[in-house]
Amino acid sequence: MGKIFKALKKSQQTIENSEKIEEKFETEPLPLFSDQENVHKTEIETRPVIIDPMLVTGLSPQSMESEQFRLLKNNILFPAKGTVPKCIMVTSTTPGEGKSFVAANLAITLAHSIDEYVLLMDCDLRAPTIHSMFGYNNDTQGLSEYLSKAKSLSSLLVKTFMDKLTILPAGEIPHNPSELLSSEQMRRLIHEIKLRYSDRYIIIDTSPPCLTSETSVISRLVDGIVIVIKQGQTRKKDILNIIDIYGKEKILGVVYNFAKKPVGYGYGNYGYGKYGYGLKNA
Repeated sequence: MGKIFKALKKSQQTIENSEKIEEKFETEPLPLFSDQENVHKTEIETRPVIIDPMLVTGLSPQSMESEQFRLLKNNILFPAKGTVPKCIMVTSTTPGEGKSFVAANLAITLAHSIDEYVLLMDCDLRAPTIHSMFGYNNDTQGLSEYLSKAKSLSSLLVKTFMDKLTILPAGEIPHNPSELLSSEQMRRLIHEIKLRYSDRYIIIDTSPPCLTSETSVISRLVDGIVIVIKQGQTRKKDILNIIDIYGKEKILGVVYNFAKKPVGYGYGNYGYGKYGYGLKNA
């Protein structure tokens, strides 16, 4: 199955730090994606934002939780064999396992790198969360409007509190998410983004494949897949099923979320509340 990673979902320290950082973002405008990026400016840029405490890598970059995401990033940036995957899909076997948490924090961690720019796409058109994690309202337009209303891509990209990280929100929840995400237009979008952003990473948050058919379509268009599982909930047969769906060669690794205790790398027991973290090779 490749490498197995464990990540911590949140901690009390992160929540306390986020209160201080939120005060900063209420008075300072958000930076652009990059100086070269042609992203249209909107009134969203100057309104106050409240950053979700689960964005531990942005709010508390020196925490042990953030260190686990740096380990995950390094395993992606320096694979044992093959080329570095630039377009990565993050999914899970069932809802509630923390795929959006992992996708967002992985994107932030990559954007912390000196030379890396990142685009985070929310392709979960059934239960989108990426926009709210970064402080945007439910009426923020995004992928749904691009696919159903022919909105331009540059008008839908929005800024984050990091100048090297941009998100494409899911937008309004459509009545036909499967048809939109399985469309030729969606295929062309990912192809266009991979060409347009060939010098940066693309992280795609998707629905669990066991519940939706469109995730399998997206999986064929990405370079690699990260699967998020939840300790005490995810069944082994569900993991094997998702490997069969995507193919072993396409899977980069598995993030083990909601861990009770860390394993490997000699960190000892640094658990916060009911969570833990660590990284394990298998």
